[in-house]
Amino acid sequence: MDSKRLDLNLLITLEALLVEQNVTKAAARLHLSQPAVSAQLNRLRHVFDDPLLIPVQRGMTPTAKAIELLDPLSHALDQVRSTVATNRNFDPSKARLTVTIACTDYLQAAIVRPLVMKLRTSAPGVRVAMRNLDLPQLEAQMGRGDVDLALMTPQAAPLSLRTRHLFDERYVLIGRRDHPQLHGRVTVKEYARMEHVIVSLIGGDFITPVDTAMAALGHSRNVVLSAASFLFVPEIVAQSDFVALVPERLVHDRTDKLKLIDCPFPVEGFAVGMMWHERGHGHSGQRWIRETIVSMINAWTSERGSVAANANPR
Repeated sequence: MDSKRLDLNLLITLEALLVEQNVTKAAARLHLSQPAVSAQLNRLRHVFDDPLLIPVQRGMTPTAKAIELLDPLSHALDQVRSTVATNRNFDPSKARLTVTIACTDYLQAAIVRPLVMKLRTSAPGVRVAMRNLDLPQLEAQMGRGDVDLALMTPQAAPLSLRTRHLFDERYVLIGRRDHPQLHGRVTVKEYARMEHVIVSLIGGDFITPVDTAMAALGHSRNVVLSAASFLFVPEIVAQSDFVALVPERLVHDRTDKLKLIDCPFPVEGFAVGMMWHERGHGHSGQRWIRETIVSMINAWTSERGSVAANANPR
């Protein structure tokens, strides 16, 4: 059999013919004309090198080859129909899906961690694979399907990817709850004298853009620890007299151990967005994941706004 001569429409016609055993009835079932179905039957006979259906007094009777084909053919087409229906009507409570997300360690903690916890109740069959963000390779990874979703600063994203802004992040100053120097409003001079933890993503640096901004104000920080990951910082700050500037969403739910205050001088924040490839844009499961992330972000933003309003009534 030459499989190159087969297409899905031919197989659907074959299934209808084998079930109905009548060209007219099969044509009505497929919403096709009788001559069109007869022509497809002739093609199928050539493909399988078998008559498949033999004319009898009332309709047609299947050959032995046709009888062998019916069950596996119906099973295969049912799987195709199920796959199409699942992709069109995504049911998170029943879905089996793996989504691969690339992002920095900060966004793994700020977004992916609460996402995974939410999925355990709303979509227990959905798995998340986390990958470190590799910006030079991201476009190729998404094109191959190695990465489904990226969380990062939109300005750095390849132009070929679809982009959606999620939120604008700001930095907050953190210290342990009973830190002796974090009382009331901290001045720039007091801030500079504290023992600081900074994050150097390339490792080992003790100077960041914050230090450049402070130098313009005539101050320099006392940096005692340069960490390679944001995830390390909250724990060591909570157990010491160290302080650190970190993205707010990293620590907004840790106020039981940490004190969060505004930096005593302006520090530029950054935007966070999600990026995905055109190949996954129409996939209902991936679309549901993206919408779930947006819903989470909106809920957090609304909650934070309510807290701020209650804390500062007009």
